Amino acid sequence: MKQIKMTAIILAMLPFFSFTTLKNAVAFPFAKVSWVKELHDFGEIPKGKPVSIEFSFTNTGDEPLLVADVVTSCGCTASDYSREPIAPGKTSKVKVTFNAATAGAFSKDVTVNFHEAALKKVLNIKGTVK
Repeated sequence: MKQIKMTAIILAMLPFFSFTTLKNAVAFPFAKVSWVKELHDFGEIPKGKPVSIEFSFTNTGDEPLLVADVVTSCGCTASDYSREPIAPGKTSKVKVTFNAATAGAFSKDVTVNFHEAALKKVLNIKGTVK
């Protein structure tokens, strides 16, 4: 009977321990990113002439933010970004350049990976090569 009472008490208190742990975890600083835009439409562009766009973002978190790498979806798309930490409240950019080799519509993804995996962002460029 004592075991049943003890088990019931422990089970009744379990949610309070979980809530306390969650509450304390939220109090620690963490990184956040705010993007100005995540999609850019170039419209019609000429074949063989590179076009570029800079995607701006702000570190809206409480700790420095670091871009780990930027991965493009094909060899026709290149990227450039700062390898320096971005302080809280500061803005940085990811420059994306597309060089069209063939005519027609295109849509390319650019994945920005941060030091915190949860902040990963997929940007998109699109347009039509004439």
